[in-house]
Amino acid sequence: MADQSYPGWHGTTILAVRRGGMVVVAGDGQVSLGQTVIKGTARKVRRLSPGGRDIVAGFAGSTADAFTLLERLEKKLEGLPGQLARGCVELAKDWRMDKYLRNLEAMLIVTDGRDLFVITGAGDVLEPENDVAAIGSGGNYALAAARGLMTTDLPAEDIARRAMAIAAEICVYTNGNLTVERLRSSKSEADS
Repeated sequence: MADQSYPGWHGTTILAVRRGGMVVVAGDGQVSLGQTVIKGTARKVRRLSPGGRDIVAGFAGSTADAFTLLERLEKKLEGLPGQLARGCVELAKDWRMDKYLRNLEAMLIVTDGRDLFVITGAGDVLEPENDVAAIGSGGNYALAAARGLMTTDLPAEDIARRAMAIAAEICVYTNGNLTVERLRSSKSEADS
């Protein structure tokens, strides 16, 4: 039985892939309400520019909740320029401890090109292994597909697009209308 305490998490797929000097974050466009598709072209991957620095974030879960979290993250990063990890940890602490934020139902993938994090309402700031991260209802399908494709010579964007296509074929809450954002990676393959 699915966990009903976070029903919004079952409505999207967000995938991040880092390879060959590039980080790609892709998200599908489907918005579902129960078993009904409400919209097929939503934008769940966004660019933030705190202090003029490019950050890409993707979200799964309640849209209003995710926007609240993205605004908070942007404010944290404005006060902590160049410190994505610290900004994410500060957001996760607030999210876990604040009475209002604690009820927000969303998950985030965030990258500045060097660091890549998954942030959850449980207070987690996770740096994924193998340069691939995924969240949402189709996240495990996209993650498995992307990790398999990492054994090929494909560039990051091709891996992300192919993995998202596989997830869309399997997960009824994921479609093939993608939003894809790219950042140059300042982290070398050897650092991973």
